[in-house]
Order: sequence, then structure tokens, then C-alpha cells
Amino acid sequence: MLDMKFIRENPDLLKQAISKRHYSFDLERLLKIDEARRALIKEVEALREEQNKASENFLPAGRQGSKDKLDDLKQLKESLQKKEAEFSKIDEEFRRLMLLVPNIPDPTVPEGKSDEDNVEIRKVGEPKNFNFKIRDHHTLLRELDLVDLERGTKVSGFRGYFLKNEGALLSMALWQFALDYLVQKGFTPFIAPSLVKENIFIEAGKLPLFREDLYATDDNLFLVPSAEIPMMGYHENEILLEEELPKKYVAFSPCYRREAGSYGKDEKGVYRLHEFMKVEQIILCKAEHQESVRWHEELTKYSEEILQALELPYRVVINCAGDLPFGFVKMYDIEAWIPSEKRYRESHSSSIVHDFQTRRLKIRYKSADGKTRFAHSLNNTAIATPRILQSLLENHQIEDGSVLIPEVLRKYIGKDVITPRSSKNVS
Repeated sequence: MLDMKFIRENPDLLKQAISKRHYSFDLERLLKIDEARRALIKEVEALREEQNKASENFLPAGRQGSKDKLDDLKQLKESLQKKEAEFSKIDEEFRRLMLLVPNIPDPTVPEGKSDEDNVEIRKVGEPKNFNFKIRDHHTLLRELDLVDLERGTKVSGFRGYFLKNEGALLSMALWQFALDYLVQKGFTPFIAPSLVKENIFIEAGKLPLFREDLYATDDNLFLVPSAEIPMMGYHENEILLEEELPKKYVAFSPCYRREAGSYGKDEKGVYRLHEFMKVEQIILCKAEHQESVRWHEELTKYSEEILQALELPYRVVINCAGDLPFGFVKMYDIEAWIPSEKRYRESHSSSIVHDFQTRRLKIRYKSADGKTRFAHSLNNTAIATPRILQSLLENHQIEDGSVLIPEVLRKYIGKDVITPRSSKNVS
């Protein structure tokens, strides 16, 4: 959430941001509502002050003039109640609109409408030239008996799945490797809750806009699409000390997305699913843009180093304004190479948020000069499974249909290679 004073003083800047994002929002409506709301606040406060004075001067019953004063008090009360009701209605509209105001993109964010307009920054690693006909990840998963999609669909419906054998072990190895790596970098490890209250989703900037892509329960809880949300709620309504910053958290959680509007996309394999697991990086830092920029590059570097350790070619792109989530200032997508598709596909997203979330969540810190400021927040994927299996299996396959396990994962799994099972053992 942006500060209303900032919006009021910089309407042209916000108009430019809305236009650059190709985002639909009625800024003029918000400014008019804000003006009316502030006028009503003054009227309500004036009436309350007048009512208080009248109450103090009211004479007890039986004395001359008390009836007239009582009538005046009643009239004041009625006027105040009408104004309070009027304010309540306009305040509700004001709060609704404020939740829809987008963040202002960083000047380095390129113009564009969709992910097709994202701009490549760098490529790392050369895609392998295979001297045999490669298998796609869907084929490898089946032939190596690492997944059961049919029974997954029977149990969980469309996009349901069971990971099994080394498919399960490989996923757990990836989680543990990412956690170990980031703990060594000074991150505090968490297992975050997947069921989170609605107000945390609102304050983290995921509601009301993205409701159709979320799973909700009957008791006003939502299933998270990322550990970013519970971890942002972790310090809700707290005041930290500047010397505590940065807060560096790495959190594991099951994640859930409806994938609304994705019917017909990636129906085979494990790239696009309703249920998946993620290890997420979260940073809370001082409210300085350059500090956010520094940590953004650092978080991105950590994810790149994880992909390098997994021996996966990838590229980094900067998301254009039209592909930038409405609460973010800047975002990089890291995209791993998919040999069967001859293209890079998103495996990580690394984002600067500034105080957009912390202002809503009231996450503040007391700075060295004694002032209280809203912290800045950042987030980035460390690893997401089973999505990363697509790139990992395809890039490390060998001609006989086996898959070499990256060296950094072997200690977790206890073997170097995943070999095909005989058909009698495949279920």
C-alpha cells in the first residue's frame, strides 16, 4: 500500500505508473474520495467537540433552560450520527480503493505488456548438445517410475500427482540442499504454515485482486501460494530495532494455486500444478532504496548459485511493467533451460517490494535517529518442486534413459544415477 500523502502529492507519477503497467485503476476517483473523506473527518471532529462542550454546560433537570439545552444535545447527537454514517460509507470506499493502488515500478523496469516483453539480462551455462534423441520430462518420469499421475488424478482430481521412488527422494534432496545452502548464508530456517488468515493475505497484497487463484476454507482461511505470505505476517504489527535488520529468513511450505485461466496449458508432466512445495527467501531490510537493490541482487545471486550447483543452464530476465505483480517495484525471473522445448522457462522469481507490504502489515523499525519507519521487504524462490524436476531430469539424462544425479544432491539420495526399472515393477 502506498502512503496516501505520497499519492496526493504525486498524482502524475502514479498516473504514469498505472499507464506503464497497463493496469486499470481510477485514480481520480480515489483522489475525490480522499478529499471528501478528509472534509468529513473535520466535520465529525468539529461536531464531537461541540457535543462535548454542550454536555459539559448542560444543567441538571429542573433548572431553567435545561430543556432547550437537552434539545440542542439531541440535535447535535443526531447530526453527529448522520455524519459518522456518511463517513463510514466513504471510508469503506476509500479503504477498498487503497487496496487496489499499484506500486510504482523502478525506472529500470522496461516497458511491455506481457512476459513476451521481458528483457534478458544474462545467460549462464551452455545448453547441452545431445547426440541421441532426448526424452521429455514426462516420459522420463514415467519410464523411471518417479510419478503416478493417473492415481494422482483419481485421488486429487485434475493436475493431481504422486511422486514416488527417486522422484520423492530427489524432491526432498532439493529442499534440503536449498535450506542447507541458505542457512550457511546466514538465513534463519522456518517451516511456515500453509493455512493463513484472510487479513494477512490482504496486508501482504494478495487480496482482493487474486482471490480467484486461491483456495479458501469455510472458516476464513486461505491456502498459501508461497511462504512469502505467512512469513510477511510473522512480524505483523511489530516494531523492530534497526540493528536487527536485515531479517533473513528461508521458509519451506506446501503451496497451492488454482491456476485459474491455465486450462489446456502444461497438462502433461509436473510444471504447472495445483499443489507444490517451495523453499522461499524473505528479507526485511532498512527503508532505503539502495539497500533494497543490494539485497535484490544478493537474493538473485543465491538462486543462481543453486542452479549452478545443480548444473542447469539458465537465464535471468527483468520483468516488464505489464508482467510485474501490482505490489512489486522490480522483479527478475530466473528461467531454467528445457531441452525438449528448446527454451527457457521460469523456475524462480526475485522481487523488490519496498514498504508496500510492510505499510499494510505495520512492520516498522526504530532507526538510529529515533524515528519509526516501515521496513522494506523482498522475496525470492530458492527452489520450487516438482517444477524444477522438468529441467533437472531433461538436462541430466543419458542415452539409455537413465538420469545422472547432480553431485550436490548425491549425499542426500545415496546414489549417483536413476536407472529405468523393469516394466513389471512399474505401477
